[in-house]
Amino acid sequence: MRAAMARRTMVSSIDVPDNPEDLDSPDSIEVGTLTIQDSEAKMPQKDLWERLPHYLPQTLPENNTPVLQFEILSARIMPPDGEDLKVKRYVIYMLTVRQDTRTAMDPQPATIERRYTDFRDMYQNLKRDFPQEMSNIDFPNKVLMGNFSASLIAERGRAFEDLLTHIAQNSTLRSSSTFLDFLQNIELTKACQLLDERNDACIPLLENTFMLLNKIFMDRSKPVLLILCRLVAACTSSPVPHPSAEKWSALALNRYETLCDIDLLPLYIPLLHTCAHLWWQKGRDQKPITDRLTDMSRKGISINNNPTLMQAIHKLDPRSETI
Repeated sequence: MRAAMARRTMVSSIDVPDNPEDLDSPDSIEVGTLTIQDSEAKMPQKDLWERLPHYLPQTLPENNTPVLQFEILSARIMPPDGEDLKVKRYVIYMLTVRQDTRTAMDPQPATIERRYTDFRDMYQNLKRDFPQEMSNIDFPNKVLMGNFSASLIAERGRAFEDLLTHIAQNSTLRSSSTFLDFLQNIELTKACQLLDERNDACIPLLENTFMLLNKIFMDRSKPVLLILCRLVAACTSSPVPHPSAEKWSALALNRYETLCDIDLLPLYIPLLHTCAHLWWQKGRDQKPITDRLTDMSRKGISINNNPTLMQAIHKLDPRSETI
């Protein structure tokens, strides 16, 4: 059974409305059964396995409530044939996360790649920390022979989907650091390294991670707002802002409306200063932002000599990027 998840926001990294409030509308989730295609007939490489997304609208709520789905849609062997023969070969699983409704399949799924060991480590850590919540969940054993067969990959894919669905449906497991690390650490580590090098290639990685987390967690949850602020900081780290800086900044400002999470408030003033400067660069009216800062100052909140947005993020979630 797939669980309905409310208050999600689907955000396209390509086409975001000018009004950030348009982004805060319900999104959907995912469904899937595993079918194996003849990989040799489809591709000359025998190490490729894939299937099409499985969308079953009749199984989704009639009230069009979004439903979160995890699907393993393909797998490939690394390194490819003929490359780096000294490296032990392993399977990379392509995981997609969608929010589907009864009337539409999610047009902007988030996709990440994970190895068997990534799933296994997450399972073992959750089993250790939350034995009761994980008591009825099994995990496919590692095999010494035949671990590249299509049938085994399909079997593992089903098990991975069931594991992720179970985690997402359990509030304790879903809010664990282990699950969050599984979802974002690989991409976030790479993005922060690129950001440290002032490489704009960090932006698509952060955008994909934001869209992924935004499908799983609440719009104003700590993981979502933290990655969103990191995206804003990355887009404004250079003297010339990234082309997507305005849309992500506008969304971040909108998300901070009515926020009560005390852990995330240290990011708000640096975010306001960052957006005020960006608005000035773009020739936009800064007054709504500066008025908000003035209002906070009148309430006794210090709005000067604050850390930069990246520095404030680093205090909450230290990473490798330059601060």
